[in-house]
Amino acid sequence: MSESLRHFRELRVYQAAMDAALRIFELTRSFPADERFSLTDQIRRSSRSVCANLAEAWRKRRYEAAFVAKLNDAEAEAAETQVWLEIASRNGYLKQDAFTDLDAACESIQSMLVKMISEPSKWTIRK
Repeated sequence: MSESLRHFRELRVYQAAMDAALRIFELTRSFPADERFSLTDQIRRSSRSVCANLAEAWRKRRYEAAFVAKLNDAEAEAAETQVWLEIASRNGYLKQDAFTDLDAACESIQSMLVKMISEPSKWTIRK
């Protein structure tokens, strides 16, 4: 699989994670000012971290354990993002449809990551 891909930006999971992070960034602009250094910051950080961990994983493909570890970090950050999304939704900062869409995007991202984690030899560089 990875033989035809030359850059992490070509990964569907990266593209989905970036799309979600950008959407979250845009939606959090309307969060209350008193949430700027707590919920807004946390949800933005965790969503961006999914992308960053994917980029790091891609560069560590020579070492299967390091590759899988970074993918696990990305998966955990996607799950953390879901928690912040739910908190934002329950506080009325996100409309239900936005929450549902972003939560589903996180689930899809996690699914793709789990597949990569379960089959690292398809992605790692062979010596």
